[in-house]
Amino acid sequence: MYDAIVVGARCAGSPTAMLLARKGYRVLLVDKATFPSDMTMSTHWVHQPGIAALKRWGLLEKVRASNCPPLLTYRFDFGGFALIGAPPSADGVAESYSPRRTVLDKILVDAAVEAGAELREGFVVDALAADDGHVSGIRGRDKSGAKDDPRARLVIGADVLHSLVARAVKAPEYNAKPELMGGYFSYWSGVRLDGVHLCPGDYRFAFGWMTNDDLALVGVNWAIKDFHEVRHGIEGNFLRELSRLTPLLAEQVRAGKREAKWLGGTVRNFFRKPYGPGWALVGDAGYKKDPCTAAGITDAFRDAESLVQAIDEGLSGRRSLEEALADHQRRRDEIAMPIYEFTCEQAKYEPPSLEMQRLFHALRGNQEDTNRFFGLIAQTTSIPEFFAPQNIQRIITSA
Repeated sequence: MYDAIVVGARCAGSPTAMLLARKGYRVLLVDKATFPSDMTMSTHWVHQPGIAALKRWGLLEKVRASNCPPLLTYRFDFGGFALIGAPPSADGVAESYSPRRTVLDKILVDAAVEAGAELREGFVVDALAADDGHVSGIRGRDKSGAKDDPRARLVIGADVLHSLVARAVKAPEYNAKPELMGGYFSYWSGVRLDGVHLCPGDYRFAFGWMTNDDLALVGVNWAIKDFHEVRHGIEGNFLRELSRLTPLLAEQVRAGKREAKWLGGTVRNFFRKPYGPGWALVGDAGYKKDPCTAAGITDAFRDAESLVQAIDEGLSGRRSLEEALADHQRRRDEIAMPIYEFTCEQAKYEPPSLEMQRLFHALRGNQEDTNRFFGLIAQTTSIPEFFAPQNIQRIITSA
C-alpha cells in the first residue's frame, strides 16, 4: 500500500513524487514512457520562478552542467525598433534556461528516485481502481505486459493534457477556452542567438533561443484562423513567415541545418477541479493554457509544491485532506488566473491597439519599465498592476 501513486513522470509528476518522498511518504511513480525521452509539444523554456524552484530542490547545478546556456537578455523586436532588457529576478535568480526535455525530465525523474520514490517506466495505466466511489489505486501493465494493480491512499494524475486520471474521475472543467493559436518549431545547428528573441506580427509570432548542445530552438506561431492551412506545407510557410518577422534570424536558419523533425500543434485552455475522493491532479492535467507564454513548466513546478503542501497537511492529520486540497485549488487559481487570461489574450496575436502601440513606443529608453514588461512573461511582474490604467498612463506620460 502506497501513500501516493503519481501517474506521469514529467515536469509535474516527478517533482510531486520527489517532494512527497522527501517528506517520508511511500510513493510510486509510473509513466508509459522510458527516460530520457522527448516531448513533442514543449519548447521547454523555464522562467525565473521555475529556475528558483530547481535551486530550492538542489537541482539547478545539474541543469547548468548539461551544456544548456543561461538566457539573460530578452529582445522584443517589432521590426522598426526593439525593446531589450531582462525581467526582474525571482528569489535572487536572474536567469532562465531552456533545457531539452530529454535532459530536464531525466534530472527530475532521477531526483524522485534518489528521494526514495519507486519508479516504474514503460508502465501503462488502463484504469483506476475505486472502492465505494473513492479512488484506491490503478490498474495497468508493465513493459512485459504483466498486469498489476497497486493501491494507494491517493492517486495523483500528472499525465498532462489528455489525462486518463482526469477523464476517469470526470474532473469538472471551468474557464475553458478553445484553441487560440498553433505553431511549429524545431532545432538548428549553425544558428547563434544571444538570449531570447521574440518577434511579434499581426496574427503571427516568431521566437528563438539556445538550448543544449549548441542548438537553437526556433519557432513560428499563427493565430488559429490561419494555422490549419500551414500544416499543408510546414517548411515553406515557416521560412516565409520567419523571413517576414525577423529577416536576420531567417538568414541564419537558412544557412544552418535543421537537426530534428517539426514539432507543434494546438492546445485547449482550461482549469479542472484538481481533487476529489482519493485523487488529485497536478500540472497540465489540472490546468492548461496556450504555450505562447511558455509558462507550462514554471507553473507545473509551482503547482507541485502547492499540492504537496496540501497533501502533507492532509495525510499527516494536521487538517482534513479535503480542506487542505480545497485551499490548494483556491491558491492555484488565484495565482494562475492572471497569467492564464494574459496568455489567452496574447495567443490571438491580434494587431496591438493604439494604446498598446503608444505603450511600446513609450518603453523605448525606459529600462526599468521595459524590464517589468518582460517580467509579465517571466511571471516576476504583477500582470494586474502593470496593466492598471494609472500605470500605463504613467509610462506613456513619462515618455
